[in-house]
Amino acid sequence: MTTDRIRVGIDVGGTFTDAVAVDATTLRLLGQVKVPTSHHHEDGVAHGIVEALDRLLRQVDRTPGDIAFLAHGTTQATNALLEGDVATVGLIGIGTGPGAVLTRRLAALGRLELAPGKRLPLAYAHVADPDAPAAVRTAVDELTAAGAQVLVATEPFAVDRPEGERAVLEAARPAGLPMTAAHEITSLYGLHKRTRTAVVNAAILPRMLATADLVDASITKAGVIAPLMVMRCDGGVMALDEMRRRPLLTVLSGPAAGVAGALMQERISEGVFLETGGTSTDISVVRRGKVTVRHATMLGKASYLNALDVRTVGVGGGSMVRVAQGRVTAVGPRSAHIAGLPYACFADLDDLRDATLATVRPMPDDPDDYVVLDAAGGRFALTMTCAANALGRVPDGDFARCDQEVAKAAIAPLAAVLSVDVPTAAARILDAGVARVREIVDALVSDYRIDPDTAVLVGGGGGAASVTPHLAALTGMTGRIARHSEVISPIGVALALVREQVERIIPGATQEQILAVRAEAERAVVAQGAAADGVEVEVTVDPQTSTVRATATGATELRTQDRSHSADDAERLTAAAASLKTDPAEVRVLAKTSAHTVYGIEVRRRLRAPRHPIRVVDADGVVRLHASDASVTATTVGAAPELLAHLVREGTSYGDGGVRAPALRLLLGSRIADLSGVLDPQPLLALARSEMRDRAVDEPVVAVVEMRS
Repeated sequence: MTTDRIRVGIDVGGTFTDAVAVDATTLRLLGQVKVPTSHHHEDGVAHGIVEALDRLLRQVDRTPGDIAFLAHGTTQATNALLEGDVATVGLIGIGTGPGAVLTRRLAALGRLELAPGKRLPLAYAHVADPDAPAAVRTAVDELTAAGAQVLVATEPFAVDRPEGERAVLEAARPAGLPMTAAHEITSLYGLHKRTRTAVVNAAILPRMLATADLVDASITKAGVIAPLMVMRCDGGVMALDEMRRRPLLTVLSGPAAGVAGALMQERISEGVFLETGGTSTDISVVRRGKVTVRHATMLGKASYLNALDVRTVGVGGGSMVRVAQGRVTAVGPRSAHIAGLPYACFADLDDLRDATLATVRPMPDDPDDYVVLDAAGGRFALTMTCAANALGRVPDGDFARCDQEVAKAAIAPLAAVLSVDVPTAAARILDAGVARVREIVDALVSDYRIDPDTAVLVGGGGGAASVTPHLAALTGMTGRIARHSEVISPIGVALALVREQVERIIPGATQEQILAVRAEAERAVVAQGAAADGVEVEVTVDPQTSTVRATATGATELRTQDRSHSADDAERLTAAAASLKTDPAEVRVLAKTSAHTVYGIEVRRRLRAPRHPIRVVDADGVVRLHASDASVTATTVGAAPELLAHLVREGTSYGDGGVRAPALRLLLGSRIADLSGVLDPQPLLALARSEMRDRAVDEPVVAVVEMRS
């Protein structure tokens, strides 16, 4: 089943703007286009977005009215910070006595370095009484005279008492400048870090507002009636109005688009995503079906910006080989693109005739150990892609596929210098390049306690085949290249869910306060267009920092995927058995809902209690949840409160580390409600009840309970 409705994702890169159309029902890729990014057009990147959209609609024979969802990702905010192309920020500090001392110190934020030799342009003015409009106007006049183009108000403890910041902005409104209050950007304590995050947000605000207005007007003029969404740095999308308020959320969103594509298209539940371009590889983690995020470092300082935890290695498909003393010493960080050389493997055999090996400096300050071929057809670079093709690691139809015989011919001169055969030389190239990637992958697997038995390596990007297959071979982990890997980022934009995260520091948070934070996050995504029936909220409570965090995700419309290709019972059993690394005959069905089946085995251990690994498999045959030792109980919505109270009571431990309720997840309808981030039994049970509200009493519920070590 297909429809005329499509989801469109547009990824605005530094050089090209890529756009894809995906069937809104089946999520099948229908078409893709690439146009140059229009940085220098009078309409800026908006022109390239509209051009890409127009070409895409013509390619897939659709009209603007057929677009059910439209989102774009952009590097504009990131580039603005990297290049120092930002607005002058007017910072208004508020307070008297000790509070004034703290806020006056914030003038030092003007020393933040954006780019070598370029600091954050910031002017500071102080207001003792926020309820004195004349004093505020005097401060604003002082800041505008100093060149301020955007205003930020900040006051100690404004997270709890925001009235002062709001009063200052209200009094400053006649100035007509974009404005923001520090408490609106983050609700976490820490005046300096909160203000720094707000100031960086403000520095890119005018430029991003102008771009948002141009893109919005251009899309509307093109006849698109679907709301325009923007990619966030944590793997979700937000409404354009939300981007106008917090453009900082688009910083570092480039890698987030790729992992969102892997999460939604490839249905990863546990694994590592490697997005490999020509020069570098971005490495990120999916754990239990969710991207991993952390507070990002910006301009060399910690911030309160929640961004994808991505580690970047300077190794990509175009990375050049380095040789010294008769051995391959390294690969990269310079790429063939930087050196201005074509890949040897994409030449003709005739071009490689009479090839000899030479070493060069790609850039004047580089070492002179980068290998090139001087041949009949000119000078060529030896790259990771050449080695992967020579070993047959690049599959048919891949963006980086070439004639294997040409790739072998390209490696042959190096093999002669190394005194080995061509496959061995190619393997040594990949070993050297992948070694640096493996260090990061090993660290991430350890940091996030990823189970190697269930984790997969998924490669995306045009250079995926040069890294992921060889890394899988070295580590023994399951590895694959994502479908349509060269456009995985715009696919991620097209498939991404609306996302919002609310954080509060609440010492000794009550269950009512925790539920209030959850409700706030849920309301936020619904306000941005998410269908209320499909919103999922994950809540975590960190007792060490007293942080209550609620992350809500939801689709902008209820999507019912085409189930004509759903997995049958045998396929789901096979998937579970493969993940459990056992014979299907040993696997039992423990419970079922309309959307999920729970499989498990018993592992007997000498002198110890048996262990019960489980796998939750969805209707498509994808493992969506795994646990190394868990109990599974099936019940109904009506009977669940009493049963869950018993399970939580029996599974709660008490010790020096405090009260620790078991990790609880509920399979309910099409959802997996993850409540494992809450350690206190009473809020945990309150959240469980909130997940089941408004549901029929006879609806099935499956509880998956893991004891905490």
